Amino acid sequence: MTPATRRSRLAVLTVAVAAATILAGPAGAQRGLDDVQVTAEHVAGSVHMLTGAGGNIGVSAGDDGILIVDDQFAPLAGKIRAAIAGISAGDLEFVINTHFHGDHTGGNVVFGEEALIVAHTNVRKRLAAGDGARGQQGEPAPKVALPVVTYDIGVSIHFNDEQIMIGHLEGGHTDGDSFIYFMDSNVIHLGDQFFAGRFPFVDVLSGGNAVGLRDSIGGVLDRLSEDAKVIPGHGPLSTVDDLRTYHRMLTDCVATVKAGREAGKSLEDLQAAGLPGEWEGWGSGFINESVFIASIYESL
Repeated sequence: MTPATRRSRLAVLTVAVAAATILAGPAGAQRGLDDVQVTAEHVAGSVHMLTGAGGNIGVSAGDDGILIVDDQFAPLAGKIRAAIAGISAGDLEFVINTHFHGDHTGGNVVFGEEALIVAHTNVRKRLAAGDGARGQQGEPAPKVALPVVTYDIGVSIHFNDEQIMIGHLEGGHTDGDSFIYFMDSNVIHLGDQFFAGRFPFVDVLSGGNAVGLRDSIGGVLDRLSEDAKVIPGHGPLSTVDDLRTYHRMLTDCVATVKAGREAGKSLEDLQAAGLPGEWEGWGSGFINESVFIASIYESL
């Protein structure tokens, strides 16, 4: 085994261990949910955001009923229903999955009984195959939990008096990520392409890429108005300025690791040197600085 191969395998292992507990799926990530509180926050127009455990949930509530973006974990379904009921008494009509990870799709098995699930083609493929985060393998999702409507590039849903644009963001967090833009409310849900104020998890073994993530977020910023509200996959409700800072972090960190790698530095050298001081504290989530450096290194 060459030194380069050893370094590459170390990078894979480092990220896998850090991400496994939270994103593994039912066995690992759904323990200890009894005390979780699911709370609602109005964002703008017909759109609300629910926080609990796992990815943030977007909610469109109006005369046509309820549409949700992501659904966390199956054991939280009752609490999610209660939080939605506090917003509107309408029926759940649509579930949109931003990507396939279990902390965003775990509730599909419950909500798929009553609502149409919509997601990128690769989300259905990975759920049907039992794929987990970072190459882990589990049980295939039951039919009820699979997306019924899939797309390769994008699709629109006309619901609650606005156009909801859904589009694929290529090669960032995974190979099946989408943005969901509520046009009249001027709210965008970015799923795990956006970790607010912290380093993101880049699932390289599931088609993710830190360079692609940087470019995808740059493309989103080119199209958003300054007063748009941004729902991240993890973290608090955000502004376009927050997203711009996140993009600057991605650009700066990718450039730092790329320059070091091109200078012949090993992954261990780069982890020891660290990232620019401006981003100290961004490793406070489950992805610390060393893990993020490893994911950039793999992406390059």
